[in-house]
Amino acid sequence: MDDRIDLAELLSRYADIADMKEFTHLPSRICTDPLTVDFEAVTGMPAITASLHDCVELLRTTLAPFAATHHAITGHVVTIDGDSATIHAHVRAEHWLPVELVGDGPDRWLVVGFYDTEAVRTPKGWRISRFKLTVTHQENPQLASLAQAAEQARRPQA
Repeated sequence: MDDRIDLAELLSRYADIADMKEFTHLPSRICTDPLTVDFEAVTGMPAITASLHDCVELLRTTLAPFAATHHAITGHVVTIDGDSATIHAHVRAEHWLPVELVGDGPDRWLVVGFYDTEAVRTPKGWRISRFKLTVTHQENPQLASLAQAAEQARRPQA
């Protein structure tokens, strides 16, 4: 039972990375290096496997324009096979843009769906090795593009 609790907690800590903007210490406590992320359902980009640092930077820049986010992850179904595990969980992710970006328009991008996550047991405990998001519903998905454009405009051009 302890493994199941530890594995479910990994997804709660993942939500803390995004929602508390804790990009420094928390990622290495919950993820492997390298890490595979598959958010094609919202980004249109195929899954990537990259260093944990690069994945965290991608998350940081993706979330930077949002004034706040809230990821509610529930209904964990954990399957353990030796030192490997999968976690299927429901997610409701809300992302709010500041009024300076949206004016009088909608300010909340809602994503509802599932995380299918793979984890491995390491000497330091369970770590997530792969995230996959399946989207079943979105509201105001155009705000994701608006946020991306705002972040690109903010960054100095090389």
